Amino acid sequence: MVTATKTRSVTAHVPVELAEKVDVMAERLERSKNWIVKQALTAWIEQEEERNRLTREALDDVDAGRVIDHQAVQAWADSLSTDTPLPVPR
Repeated sequence: MVTATKTRSVTAHVPVELAEKVDVMAERLERSKNWIVKQALTAWIEQEEERNRLTREALDDVDAGRVIDHQAVQAWADSLSTDTPLPVPR
């Protein structure tokens, strides 16, 4: 049994050049423009959700005091161009 997924149209004004790229990609992949836009939007939303998760995780680390001193990071970065780079600060 196939379950139908509910859908809703979303309208967006995009630059002509972008719309033309969607047209070309749809033709090249032999897919609909709808499919191309849905794939792109899905990928972007997943990326933004991951960015948000990582930001919240980083802020939790800061709140818990799990940070690395700026001077230690700077000294490490400066040492990378030398013959004896420092170990990664932890």
